[in-house]
Amino acid sequence: MVGRLDTGIDVLDRKLDGGLPPGCIVAYTAEPASQSELLLYELTAARGTLYLSTERSDDAVRHAIETSPSSVGSPTVRHVTSDTPLEEATRLIGALPDGANLIIDTMDVLERCDTDEYITFCNDLKSQMLETGSIAVLHCLRGDEPANRSRTFHAADAVFDLRTEIAGTELENHLTVPKFRGGSQPTDAIKLELTEEVAIDTSRDIA
Repeated sequence: MVGRLDTGIDVLDRKLDGGLPPGCIVAYTAEPASQSELLLYELTAARGTLYLSTERSDDAVRHAIETSPSSVGSPTVRHVTSDTPLEEATRLIGALPDGANLIIDTMDVLERCDTDEYITFCNDLKSQMLETGSIAVLHCLRGDEPANRSRTFHAADAVFDLRTEIAGTELENHLTVPKFRGGSQPTDAIKLELTEEVAIDTSRDIA
């Protein structure tokens, strides 16, 4: 579709009719013990990326990206460390160039802030994404979910949900898109192989 920004992950772009609309905010949910970061790292190959880490140090994130077996870019990595994480994140996002990626990993720290302040942050984030024609991917861990997680889902234009299950003796990863305001919503789960790169897993398919 004209005007879409590709994610750099072919299987996703095909399912999303060419990618994500400029200005789109994605909430990406996954288990803490999954390989969910691999998809985040591969997103950095598509275009310039600001990677905000709220838990791991910037050095740890850079090392993980540099040693990732998949194709990655050279994102700008910043660690949100202050006692006012929403303010710091807003300041860093304010310098985002046009047509960039923004990755926030994870959202949990920000979602534990005051609800009214968090809602303001989400609205400001959307305005910044529209103004710059950028894409934001918000990494949301399942489990001990913060009270404002529902606000994240409401503010997001799309929700990507990664599930990892044991099938026999193998791990299987399935990505679903339960919400997508940007066009036709994929109705089937995407079976992914999260090893050296994000790709379709056809190991158990019957031709």
